[in-house]
Amino acid sequence: MTTKDAQRRSSGDTAETVVRTGQGSAAAPQRIKALAGAVRPGARVRPETARRHNRALVLQALYRAEGLSRADLAREVGLTRVTISDLVSDLIQEDLVIELGLRPDARPGKPATLLDINREGFTIVGLDLSNNSVFRGVVTDLDGSVVERAEVSVRDMTGVDAVNAVYTLLDDLLARASAPVVGIGIGSPGIVDLDGTVVSAPNLGWSDVPLQQLVSERYKVPAQVANDANMAAQGERSFGGAGTDMMLVRIGRGVGSGVVVGGHLVYGSGFAAGEIGHVVVGTDGGDLCACGKRGCLETWLSSPRLEAAAAEGDDAAREATLREAGERLGISLAPVVAALNLGEVILAGPHNLLAGPLLEGTSETLRTRTMAELHGDLTLRMTALGRDIVVLGAVVMVLTGQLGVS
Repeated sequence: MTTKDAQRRSSGDTAETVVRTGQGSAAAPQRIKALAGAVRPGARVRPETARRHNRALVLQALYRAEGLSRADLAREVGLTRVTISDLVSDLIQEDLVIELGLRPDARPGKPATLLDINREGFTIVGLDLSNNSVFRGVVTDLDGSVVERAEVSVRDMTGVDAVNAVYTLLDDLLARASAPVVGIGIGSPGIVDLDGTVVSAPNLGWSDVPLQQLVSERYKVPAQVANDANMAAQGERSFGGAGTDMMLVRIGRGVGSGVVVGGHLVYGSGFAAGEIGHVVVGTDGGDLCACGKRGCLETWLSSPRLEAAAAEGDDAAREATLREAGERLGISLAPVVAALNLGEVILAGPHNLLAGPLLEGTSETLRTRTMAELHGDLTLRMTALGRDIVVLGAVVMVLTGQLGVS
């Protein structure tokens, strides 16, 4: 998807601010069968595995092209016309693929019929649990276009109460869905393992909460739960035009990040890659963090802290506070940028707080703490996807997990 498409589909605080840290040129800003399953190198491929793979190839080609004939598909994915015809027939029966009609510029003879994914015939529900006062959710079509929105207040809510708030929000959104739901995607703060268990989310008071299992069993709909910053990184890659080596820093109730290297999301040995919020910044102490330490990055940079700072003092004091928060962020990011040689760092969160002095403080700190000849072309910018970045990432994860497309 292009950035223009993403801007059209997202709403809320949509603005893009780009700061160059070096002297380089400006950078371009339950009818569906799950298709998951990896094949071991050298292993014999079972017919059902091959068929799932071929289905995913067809769906991916149609998703990206928006109108291909059966012959086009055969050429695009490298399968025989007989195989394509068989697959397309099954997909049409499942209502997942639709016929658009005859190709307008068809040559004399048997005209080609164009096909597309049934983009408006199914829906996806996406939740963002990262805000400090509300859980937000959307219903989208398969293109990520938002058709319904809802939110539920969760200020000072933790533990079981916060889980029940997830259910309340899902009850509302699922009742609004006007087409079959492919899946539910949820972006949660904290450390989330590959099974969708929230291993630790201190700000929500969650520890080893099997949220994915709870949701899927309660609603009988496939669910995927992942770290909110990782979901945001997925959204930025698919809808925001981010590069293959990038870091998305998500600032909300807490602070986290998603790291993409070589086009692949990095999880780490304990599923905590990018969890920079509870790294102590500096040796000068600081406020007490929810995790029990003092001076964690979250104590400088979380939305509640920034909002409180913005409400106090005059403009000069506010600017100084935001700039210092940016400097602390830059101190945390510099070793990561240098170690991974990242090309892009993107901030996502309250635009009125992050853009300006905070972004500038981060940029200046990165510039002084990295080597210009190696990292001078690093781009530091705000996301253009606004507050929808996490839910759009949830859409990407459901599309990938349930349909095999992205």
